Amino acid sequence: MPTERMIMRKLKEILRLKLDCGLKHRQIQRAVGVSIGAVSKYCGLAEQAGLSWSILEGLDDTEIERLLQPAAHAGALALRVEPDYAQVHRELKRKGVTLTLLWEEYRGEHSGDPTYRYTQFTQRYRDFAANLKRSMRQTHLAGEKLFVDYAGHTLPIWDEKTGGVAFAAQIFVAVLGASNYTFACATAHQSMGDWLGSIGRAFEHIGGVTALVVPDNPRALVGQADRYEPQLQSSVHDFARHYGCAVLPARPYRPQDKAKVEFGVQLVERWILARLRNRRFFSLLALDQAVAELLVELNAKAFQKLDGTRRSWFEEIDRPALKPLPVTRYELAQFKSCSVNIDYHIEVDESFYSVPHTLGRAKVEARVTSTTVEILFKGKRVASHMKAQKRGTFVTVTAHMPASHQAHAQWSPSKLIAWGTRVGPASGRLIERLLSERPHPEMGYRAVLGLMRLCREYGDKRLEAACERALAIGSARYKSVASILKAKLDATPAPAAAPDWTSPAHAHVRGPDYYH
Repeated sequence: MPTERMIMRKLKEILRLKLDCGLKHRQIQRAVGVSIGAVSKYCGLAEQAGLSWSILEGLDDTEIERLLQPAAHAGALALRVEPDYAQVHRELKRKGVTLTLLWEEYRGEHSGDPTYRYTQFTQRYRDFAANLKRSMRQTHLAGEKLFVDYAGHTLPIWDEKTGGVAFAAQIFVAVLGASNYTFACATAHQSMGDWLGSIGRAFEHIGGVTALVVPDNPRALVGQADRYEPQLQSSVHDFARHYGCAVLPARPYRPQDKAKVEFGVQLVERWILARLRNRRFFSLLALDQAVAELLVELNAKAFQKLDGTRRSWFEEIDRPALKPLPVTRYELAQFKSCSVNIDYHIEVDESFYSVPHTLGRAKVEARVTSTTVEILFKGKRVASHMKAQKRGTFVTVTAHMPASHQAHAQWSPSKLIAWGTRVGPASGRLIERLLSERPHPEMGYRAVLGLMRLCREYGDKRLEAACERALAIGSARYKSVASILKAKLDATPAPAAAPDWTSPAHAHVRGPDYYH
């Protein structure tokens, strides 16, 4: 059975997290939701090719595929004999047995077959051992992880007019792994916008960005929760790219993976929410300010068994290791797969946005924010528009149109009639007829553009004469004018209009009374 083709967005995310963020393969595997083998494979290919993220960032999907050339690499690895990793794990428990000894025995047993080198052998064993269930004390590096969650307790926001509860405010909590420095804020809900907006506020509060963000598996962030390969929403990946970090959900039903924030939530509930339980708040902003005031006291509170405070540890350990904040705050974006219509427009929220006409019927992806609509083709932006305020609106960039459509778009009915009048009165009247005798004036544009071509070919004088003759014979059509010019009938006088004719009186004419 052939291997499933890697989605290019995931491949680019793997390379970004490895080359730009410097994460370990196991962290990348859980953040992106692919196998550890795929992570090792593509990171190895990038290393062999001598690629950096500054080179790959501006390339489209096709160029990245060409540089990596994964097929040859995959075929080479498939020929090697796989060790018995379970046996290696058992043998290592014996006194004096080392990985070097086991690698030499493995090569000796398969001396006639291709085998792994020592570095590959040890890495594959460590990947196998990492999947074994074990308990250990977690060691958190400076500036590495920000643990995030929502408190189970809520606080009511009261309605001043009715005196009742308007809604229950949610309390977001974030804790830095190394220093235990804590951030909290109030939100109206626990939607994707609330989650990502609160994480962004936490980054701004600490003045930098951590390498990893560790949430639980909320539906707003994780499309499909899985112990080994959680599938993050597209907007979450977009958020991570903006801040240059990775979002790594904790394993389902494994609270020990985020013990820091579990304790942080408990601390916020006891130190902040309990103190605010008897106060009435009539706006989310007022509650948020009250939480921020108590948060200062919380982080200044001395540790019970350690020297210093959360604030002092943060300043000494975490702050120097944080990555800088991006220039702009993240704006929530939704992603939508679209097909380009034959008129080189895509539909987003019942409005229509243009793309280059060469992408007709192609599959593209729209990145939609509250103000803009960006259109991506193979991971590369091909168009950007301001979001339409009214449904049913067409937003079209002239440069996206074919040359013939661009010429068409430059004209209006009044401009076309004015052009014809400059040629001559007959030409002006004929153009008026072309535009007025159709259900919509634009239906006559093509015929008028044809008259312009005839004018360039035969000149103003002959076109005016041909239009005069066409009007005289009652055929105000482009084809009639073209035929007159081709047959050189414009040089002959136009036939006189026939006089109005009335039937003479006859005895056999019944008259209108006959039909009553």
